This record gives sequence, structure tokens and C-alpha cells, in this order.
Amino acid sequence: DFFATDFHGRKISSSDLRGKVVLIDFWATWCQPCKKEMPGYQKLLDRYGPRGFMVIGLKLDIMADTEEPRAFARRLGIRYPLAIATDDLKKKFGGIEGLPTTLLYDRQGILRQKIIGFEYTDVIETDLKQLL
Repeated sequence: DFFATDFHGRKISSSDLRGKVVLIDFWATWCQPCKKEMPGYQKLLDRYGPRGFMVIGLKLDIMADTEEPRAFARRLGIRYPLAIATDDLKKKFGGIEGLPTTLLYDRQGILRQKIIGFEYTDVIETDLKQLL
């Protein structure tokens, strides 16, 4: 279970995600692979959101931002919820060893895939389709 507040002040709660396939993406503005992955995740959300798919982006703050995070997201065309990855959130998701880190959960909230580092969207999409 987790709670967060996105960049627009909206609450994000794991209870709101029950019954959905959820991708949690840990990212940062200075992470070059994150810049490549995030637009792909938005495309997946656009395609599969109506079938019960959700994406949440959690921004790490271990280094200074290279760009204002909201402007960064707008520039990349990201419309899914983005929030700060607090220490508590990082612990709840098992700690973060590198960026990007992508976690894919099934409709029962069971972690089905953890990817540390860049992965092509089509690989994620293959796993996503099986969970949907």
C-alpha cells in the first residue's frame, strides 16, 4: 500500500489502482534513458488505459534536477501522474538500485516484472498484454 501526491496536488493511492495493471516508473530529469522510456510508457497508457492499465511516475531526487520536472514532463508529452519518490515510497517498492527502474504489477497487485535500466517499449508491451 502506498500514498503520494502528484505534481498537480492530486492524491495517488494504491487502493485506487486495485484491479488495474500498473506500471511504476522511477525516473529523474537527468536520466537520459528515462527520457527515452517515458514517452513510450505514455503511448502504452494511451493504447491500453481503457483496458485497465495505469502508469505512475515517481521522481527520484538523489541529484539536482537538470530541468523543472513539470516542464520536463510537458516537453516529453507525459500526462500520467508524476510524484516525488520519498524515502518511504522507495522502501515500499523495495529500494531503487538504478535508473530507470520499472515495476509492472498485475491486477492483484503482484509484482510481475522489475527492470533496472532501459528497456524497449515493445518488450514491456508484450508482458503488459499478457497481464491485461
